[in-house]
This record gives sequence, C-alpha cells and structure tokens, in this order.
Amino acid sequence: MDNRERILVVIPTYNEAENISRIIPAVLNSFDKADILVVDDDSPDGTPEIVQKEFGKNPRVNLIVRKGKKKGLGRAYVDGFKWAIEKGYGYVLEMDADFSHDPAEIPNFYKYLQEYDVVVGSRYLNGIRVLNWDLKRLIISQLGTLYARIVTGLKLTDMTGGFNGYRIEVLKAIDLDKIDSNGYAFQIELKFRAYVKGFKIKEIPIVFRERELGYSKMNRKIVFEAMIECIKLRIDKILGKI
Repeated sequence: MDNRERILVVIPTYNEAENISRIIPAVLNSFDKADILVVDDDSPDGTPEIVQKEFGKNPRVNLIVRKGKKKGLGRAYVDGFKWAIEKGYGYVLEMDADFSHDPAEIPNFYKYLQEYDVVVGSRYLNGIRVLNWDLKRLIISQLGTLYARIVTGLKLTDMTGGFNGYRIEVLKAIDLDKIDSNGYAFQIELKFRAYVKGFKIKEIPIVFRERELGYSKMNRKIVFEAMIECIKLRIDKILGKI
C-alpha cells in the first residue's frame, strides 16, 4: 500500500479502556485518508485487548503493545513516529485518546500539512479555547507556554499542547533517538527541534475539552521536567548540538 498521501494518527494509551472503543471509530469516520496506530504501555485495564477484539481485522487500525515498565508519552510517540517512517506514511498526527482533541479537526490538519511542515493545534491562538478547566490549571498552562517561549526563543502561542501534525520529512530530520523527554517537555522539544532545523511551522486554533472519562496523567514531575528541558534545549542550540 502506498501511504505517502495518508496521515497516521498516533494515539498513545495507558488505561484508556473507557475511551478507546469510542475514539477509534470517530477518527476513522473523520477522514478517509487517516489511519490509526495505538501505542499502548501494556495497560492493565485491557485497553489493547479491546483494540484487538473490536478492530483487529480493520487494516486502518494498528497496535503496538510495549511490554514491561511504563515508558511514558514521549517514548510512545517516538516509537509511533519510527513505525510511520518504516511504513512510508507522508504525515503523522499526535492525538490523545480521551476526546480532548476533536477528531473532526483531522482534515484541517491534513490541509495545512500540504503547505507547512509542522501544524500546531493551539488552545490560545486568538483567544482561549479550553473547556472544563479550573482557573489554576489554565494559569499553569499559560505560564508554562510563556516560560518556554522566553527560554527557548520559539514564539508559539501553545508550546505544550499535544495536538500536532508533522510531515514525515520533519521526523526523519530530527534525531528521534536523542529525544528522551516526556509529557509537556516532549511537546516543547519536538517543536523546538523542528524550528531549529528550519521547518515551516503553522499554528491553527483548536478547542481543547477536558476528558470526560478516565483520569489525567499530568503531575508536578511532568511540569518540572518541562522547565528543565527548556533550559537544556536552549543550551544545546547555543552549543550547536541540535
């Protein structure tokens, strides 16, 4: 199969049994050029078994189960990116399993990826588009982006968001084996590396909805890691390591 004109939606999962059987049909129905790769961290709640049972015969749905110790979001995406490169996909989209990212936006990402190398789904472009967050979490997110902008010099309105599209050439150019960050830090690092390499980045407005089922994986460790990662990235750029 020639996948160069198709977009692979990479969905990392850990204990998403309540969402996975709903998000997969929503993605498939949103765009006929979209395929799915679920990268599961060996969820004990049966998430991978649901994928295999309900969608195992669908050629547009693929599954990687990473056995052993939970490896985290960043490594899940890196494994998904490498799989996309191996299978010859032209485009890749990062997406959460919990409907915080709207599958209806996938055709819009695809459209902009015809012109730009990286398409960033921004919660804060031309106003705030976040639903069902308390004020504390919104402030933390906004301060995180402000901090990342100042430290890295990358002027995006949403540095930490996880709804982003990449042309496969970007992922090939970035040394994926050097990426070891997770969570917010991973999203910042990926955008920054693309920026340093000179790729064209486009922000588009999205609406972010807090999950209805399951639980958020965000914690203080993830926030602290992102703060440290910004400093490391700036130093690596100065030293010519990126």
